[in-house]
Amino acid sequence: MVIELFQNFLFNISKNFIRNCVVLIYSGWFIYIGIMHFLDPSWFEPIVPKILGNPKFWVYLSGFFEIFLGLILIPRYSRTVASILFICFLVLVYWANLYMWIYDIPIGGKLLSNTEHIFRGFAQILLILIAIWIGELYRKIF
Repeated sequence: MVIELFQNFLFNISKNFIRNCVVLIYSGWFIYIGIMHFLDPSWFEPIVPKILGNPKFWVYLSGFFEIFLGLILIPRYSRTVASILFICFLVLVYWANLYMWIYDIPIGGKLLSNTEHIFRGFAQILLILIAIWIGELYRKIF
């Protein structure tokens, strides 16, 4: 009985520790990228679809949301909502990646190959799956 409780305790600590580490890395990356939207907006502006107009506005807005979502993902009590919002955000901003791919728009002076664009698409799917795991949405859906 005591050994079983101790094993459960260790399992929960390690499970939470891994999830918390992933959250800090994931959030930290998005916070960093969000800050970069403000420090160097011209780097991101070319991939804003022209139909939206005023690229600087959209770069700042997406940067704000990357910082905001990165911050609200950190506390455990807001992870479910933050994960859902992150998924919506990632789906929406992929539009810029598709725009960049379809119209052969370079980013940072580099034109990406089809392979690199496909990799970016899979990376976006991976980011969505990580958000699902962080928010434990799979427990709430299935």
